[in-house]
Amino acid sequence: MTLHLVLLTLYSIAVVGLGIWSARYVRTSSAFFVAGRRLGPGLLFSSMLAANIGAGSTVGAAGLAYQDGLSAWWWVGSAGLGSIVFAFAIAPRLWRLASDNDFYTTGDYLEFRYGPRVRVAATVLVNLGALALLAGQLIAGATILNVLTGAPRWAGSLIGGVIMTVYFAAGGLLGTAWVNTLQLAVMLSGFAVALPVLLVHAGGIASVVGPSAPSWFGDITYSSGPRSGWTLLALTGPAFIVSPGLIQKAYGADSVRTVRLGIGLNALALLAFAFVPVLMGMTARVLMPGITDANAVLPTLLTHQLPAWLGALALAAVFSTEVDTSDAILFMLSTSASKDVYKRFLKPDATDEQLLRVGRIAAVAGGMTGVVLSIWLQTVIGALTVFYSLLVVTLAVPIVGGLYTRRAGEREALAAIAAGVLTLFVLVALSGSPAWLDPTLAGIVAGAMAFLGVMASR
Repeated sequence: MTLHLVLLTLYSIAVVGLGIWSARYVRTSSAFFVAGRRLGPGLLFSSMLAANIGAGSTVGAAGLAYQDGLSAWWWVGSAGLGSIVFAFAIAPRLWRLASDNDFYTTGDYLEFRYGPRVRVAATVLVNLGALALLAGQLIAGATILNVLTGAPRWAGSLIGGVIMTVYFAAGGLLGTAWVNTLQLAVMLSGFAVALPVLLVHAGGIASVVGPSAPSWFGDITYSSGPRSGWTLLALTGPAFIVSPGLIQKAYGADSVRTVRLGIGLNALALLAFAFVPVLMGMTARVLMPGITDANAVLPTLLTHQLPAWLGALALAAVFSTEVDTSDAILFMLSTSASKDVYKRFLKPDATDEQLLRVGRIAAVAGGMTGVVLSIWLQTVIGALTVFYSLLVVTLAVPIVGGLYTRRAGEREALAAIAAGVLTLFVLVALSGSPAWLDPTLAGIVAGAMAFLGVMASR
C-alpha cells in the first residue's frame, strides 16, 4: 500500500469517526437541519467555504485551466463574486425570515412567499440538478482512487459515497460543521505547500505562460464562448446566490452579523483560492503535456510531480474537498425530502423524531443515487454544469424577486420558473444556436421577463 493510499485511508476513517461522534449532539430535527441556529462566524465560514470548494473548484478548474489557461479563474472566482452578493444582499434577509418563521429549507421560504405549488416545482427541479452535482463530486473522488490504485469508477464512487453518507447521516448540519473545519485545515495546508513546489518544477510563472503556450493562456479575460472564461460568471455566480444548500447553512447562523461576517469571509477566501487549482492546471500542461482526461489532470500531477509525502498530503486535500462538498448536497437533498415533501404533503403531523429519521433515510437514498449517476455521467464539469444551470434558472428570479417586491405572487413565480427552464432546455437542445448565447444567462433573462410581465399585467 502506497503512502498516498495510507494517508487517504486514515483521513477517511477520521472523517467518518468525527461524524459518528457528533451524532450524540443531534437529537432533534432542528439540530440536524439548522444546527439549532447556533453556528458562530467561524463555523459558518468553514462550513460555507468547505461546501463551496469541491470537485468543480479543484479537479474541474484544474482540468479547465489545462485547456483554457488563466481564464479558468472565473469558475471559482465567479462563486466568490456571487458569495459577496449573497452575504450582504440576500442571506441576511432570508435569515430574518427563517428565524421569525422557523424555516428549515428554501422550500419553506418559497411556500411562505408564493404558495405550495411553487414549492413543489422548485423542489423537484432543484433536487434533480442536485443529484447531478453529487455525481460530479463522486466522479472526482473516484478519479483520485483510480490514479492511485487503478480501481474502476464504480468502486471509487461507491467508497466516496459510503464515507460522506455515513458521517452526514449521523451528524447532520451540526456534525458536518465540525467535520468541515477539519477538512478545511487539510485542504488549505495541502494546497499551500504543493503549489509553490509545482511552480518551481515548471520553471516559474514565466515558463507556464511562456512562448510555448498559446497567446491567450495567461489572459484572465479570455473566453472561447459560453461556459469559458468570464462567461462563467453567468453560470456559477448566480448559483452561489440562490443555492438551497448554502441558504440552509445560512439559516444555521446565530445572528445577522454572523451571516454577513461568515459568508463575507468565505467570499474573500474563494476569490483568492480561485488562482490555486488554475495555476496547478497550467503547470500540468508544462510538466505533463498530452493528458486527455480533464478529470485526471490534477490527481496525476499531484501523484507524479511531487515527493511522495507531499503528494499524499495534496491528494488528501483534494479528496477532502470532494467529500465535504458532497455532504452539503446530501444536506440539501435530505432536508428537502423530509420537510418539503414528507412533512408538507405526506404526513403534516409527523413528530420531530419521525422527521429526523426521514432526513437520515433520505440522505442514504441520495447518496446511493449519486453513486449510480456518477458512473453514468462523464466529466466533473459536465455534471456540475447540469446542476448550476438548472438551479439558477429555477430559483434566481423567484428568490430575489420575492425578497425585493411584495407585489409578485404564485403566478409570477411559476411563470419565471417555466420560462427559465424551457429557454435553457431549448437552447441546449439546439446545437445550432448562436455561439455567443449562453443558455443559463438566457434562461435567467427569460425568467425575469416572464416574472415582470405577469406582475405588470395584474
